[in-house]
Amino acid sequence: MDKRDSPGADRGQEPVLSVRNLVKHFPIRSKGLTRRKIGEVHAVCDVSFDIYPNETLCVVGESGCGKTTTGRLVLNLVPATSGQVMYRGRDLTKLSFRQMRPLRRDMQIVFQDPFASLDPRMTVNEIVAEPLRIHGLYGKNNVGRDTIRALLKQVGLNPEHGNRYSHEFSGGQRQRIGIARALALKPKLLVLDEPVSALDVSIQAGVINLLEDLQAELGLAYMFISHDLSVIRHIADRVVVMYLGKVVESAEAEELFKRPSHPYTQSLMSAIPLPDPVKERERQRILLAGDVPSPVNPPSGCRFRTRCPKFANELNNKQREWCVNVEPTLEQKFAGHTAACHFAEVVTNILEVGVSHETVAPALVQWPTGVPSDELAAAPPVCSPNDSPLTPQRLGDDVVVGEEGELVTQGEHG
Repeated sequence: MDKRDSPGADRGQEPVLSVRNLVKHFPIRSKGLTRRKIGEVHAVCDVSFDIYPNETLCVVGESGCGKTTTGRLVLNLVPATSGQVMYRGRDLTKLSFRQMRPLRRDMQIVFQDPFASLDPRMTVNEIVAEPLRIHGLYGKNNVGRDTIRALLKQVGLNPEHGNRYSHEFSGGQRQRIGIARALALKPKLLVLDEPVSALDVSIQAGVINLLEDLQAELGLAYMFISHDLSVIRHIADRVVVMYLGKVVESAEAEELFKRPSHPYTQSLMSAIPLPDPVKERERQRILLAGDVPSPVNPPSGCRFRTRCPKFANELNNKQREWCVNVEPTLEQKFAGHTAACHFAEVVTNILEVGVSHETVAPALVQWPTGVPSDELAAAPPVCSPNDSPLTPQRLGDDVVVGEEGELVTQGEHG
């Protein structure tokens, strides 16, 4: 089923989930007896969005941008530093493990790696039945073997293979098993953490079509996490683009692909290959320089400026000073289309041979004037006024994962 043929999001209803100003910092601790906190990894900073019934919200970005952490925060699998995740009038970030347990029936996750997310010692029937057993539903109200067989059939698997083990299945079949397990409790929201990135392209299409069919049949809301914009374009209703822990652009999927405004979004779209090799060779690309900065010490002002082609090639010194010192906020460029860039510029036909640049109307994006010099000199806080970013001189040795999951350094810090 094509996304355009599906019923689409029902925004006349209340959101299934509302996320507001979500922040997550992971502490960095020194190794040794003291294990002092010497800094923080700014994984997610001030992220907000809504997910509506029967909608697919796609979160896209490079590795390390914070999209997977955001998905885990939404499900309260990782405690948030601050912010709200509202579900049915309750803030999930304030709930204990016991209070969260009944709500987990409504929110499930499909993991990225189908080879690691399934227990190799359990049969497929046992894997799919596990959520039902945990919540005490198996064996009650006619929930039993027939339910498991129906779930396997629903995701395109042969119910007769339920007594096999996961290693006997292909990657695509394993991911279908994971989807069946997630559907067992009849959830309202599925967090899909790059569910097709580990699969061959031919298998990806089958899994994507399955997810669309299930959404149309069951009215599910999806939070779909991916780095592949070609997949996003096929399945998304709305898209949130993240870079280094922050949302840099958000819009309806069709609008975003038609008029991307942020240089980072434009560069991601420029990387989508064209099926015609002649057009691909003639195509103008938007290239990024360097690597993603460390989330331990993110750049001041605009986080993308260290790799931004516009910052490097098009801005004058005064404009660059503004990017260095003033952090851009999400501003509406078009109806329902926001971007966090001081000098946003629409690039049209980015998926064609020629790339044309169209400057956004001055009423929508304005160059700030009359800014006092002392305001320009003062860099804004990275995530909140209480943050104190770690300087590179204090980092010391390589950062490693500690015994309790926190980040620690290899050496002692005095």
